[in-house]
Amino acid sequence: MDDLRIKYLTLIADAGDESAIESLRVQAVGKKGEISLQMRELGRMTPEERQTAGPALNALKDEITSALVARKESLADAALDERLRSEWLDVTLPARTRRMGTIHPISQVTEEVTAIFADMGFAVAEGPQVDTDWYNFDALNIPGHHPARAEMDTFYMHRAEGDNRPPHVLRTHTSPVQIRHMEKHGAPCRIIAPGRVYRADYDQTHTPMFNQFEGLAIDRDISMANLKWVLEEFFAAFFEVDGIKTRFRASHFPFTEPSAEVDIQCSWVDGQLKIGEGDGWLEVLGSGMVHPHVLRSANVDPDQWQGFAFGMGIDRIAMLKYGMPDLRAFFDSDLRWLRHYGFASLDVPTLHGGLSR
Repeated sequence: MDDLRIKYLTLIADAGDESAIESLRVQAVGKKGEISLQMRELGRMTPEERQTAGPALNALKDEITSALVARKESLADAALDERLRSEWLDVTLPARTRRMGTIHPISQVTEEVTAIFADMGFAVAEGPQVDTDWYNFDALNIPGHHPARAEMDTFYMHRAEGDNRPPHVLRTHTSPVQIRHMEKHGAPCRIIAPGRVYRADYDQTHTPMFNQFEGLAIDRDISMANLKWVLEEFFAAFFEVDGIKTRFRASHFPFTEPSAEVDIQCSWVDGQLKIGEGDGWLEVLGSGMVHPHVLRSANVDPDQWQGFAFGMGIDRIAMLKYGMPDLRAFFDSDLRWLRHYGFASLDVPTLHGGLSR
């Protein structure tokens, strides 16, 4: 046993890696190892011999096993030290930027719009995307014969035969949010209503589902001059170009009177659109003074209150600002497109820090 002890302790001390340690373990204390075979011989010994040899063999087995464990841990510690030396990193160095997810341009522009109008005192209002045709059409002074109420333009929800409840539609604009807000909170109010809307249309600049936001301001002494100031302030902040000129053209919308379509100054240079310069004009939104019928529908007295409203497509102004040529790409779920046009997830748009960093 002394010879076995010296032999294996020497081999264990000289072992250079964990595979060598495992090999020595099998040779010494494995099922067919030398010490294990010695222990099998105990049955052939006399009781007096077993009393001496048994404890000695157990002690030898424990000593060899402990030496194997100690050497394995020593090799592991040495390997870790070597790895730490070779993979050394100065944690005081500036971190490399790494994008943690990507913000979709629609979400980015919605946050930009919200930040701009919040600075002008507008709150954000929300409402259901499936609404009754009364909120979507009747309350907004859209008559029953209006083309927008045709099934070729509007998505109506299925109704079972005999169902006498009011028809429901996928909202075609976020104007129903204005009615619901005034019903609940009354006047005065200043809100924007961003969200998804649905219309039966599909081409390079139209999709069946798109995003828009509408603005509403109701008070006792509001005029078109206030509307013009608000829109020009918005365009200057959103496009980050001071002094963008606007042009109001008389138009007709059932829910405003008078109504106006609004153009912004632009130019085309080498096939590239530039906002805020040149002699061209680009239509971007519809607006006007809220029709008295709309106010009455929301339980607001039009003899005491008046205000303006406007609406524009979030998708469209995103295309104008960030140079996206096709609206359909917004909804294709193409990761390559999103990586190209997406925004860093932690860069929250603010007026003082910059909208589109």
